Amino acid sequence: MNSSPLTRVTTLAFDIFGTVLDLTGSITPPTREFLRRKGAAVGAEAFWDQWRARQRIEQYQDSLMMLGHSGYLETCRKALLYCLRLNHIAFTDEEVREAMRAWQGLTPHADVAEGLRRLKPRYRLVALSNGEQPYLERLEKERMRFGFDALISVQQAGMFKPHPSVYRTGATLLGVEPGQIMMVAAHAFDIMGARACGFRGAYVNRYRLPYEESPHRPDIEVRDFVELADALT
Repeated sequence: MNSSPLTRVTTLAFDIFGTVLDLTGSITPPTREFLRRKGAAVGAEAFWDQWRARQRIEQYQDSLMMLGHSGYLETCRKALLYCLRLNHIAFTDEEVREAMRAWQGLTPHADVAEGLRRLKPRYRLVALSNGEQPYLERLEKERMRFGFDALISVQQAGMFKPHPSVYRTGATLLGVEPGQIMMVAAHAFDIMGARACGFRGAYVNRYRLPYEESPHRPDIEVRDFVELADALT
């Protein structure tokens, strides 16, 4: 009899931003055009790296200062303002709104549809995301269309990942034990947080990055969703 803890997994909980949706491929082209019109010295790739890193800091600060969940898009907006100022780029409120419109047109990674199609007969597939609920619902309806069995926003926990309340709230809402859920994410911090709360973990290392220096390790590491389906089916 197979005694692997993975045999208990009934539910796959997917990070959305960066794991399912291709942020770099979706955001960089309109950002490049925006920076060109502004005559900015910084390139779109470097600016995006700054923007993404700063957004995570905004999320962490919300949790550390116990401000709750201010909204995923709001942390994106605050991070954008910071990066524009960092690069000495003058802006108007309308230009910020224009730059933020790119977040409404996010496109999934090319491998996601095939991987989810193969996983769906065996597992309950849910989104467990930092995004606010209406935003997640709009993205699923207009940009993803994967038929997730549930869309769970961290708003219901009142914190951003990787706060423990996110994973505990997710397990409660799904009505299963943490060990029956596998967190699937392209970000090591998400796997680390989930594993610390009793979830199993699949690290989709799309970006070829080292894992966190943490005892909370992933059960499996793959390059994309096709390899994920190979490992779990």
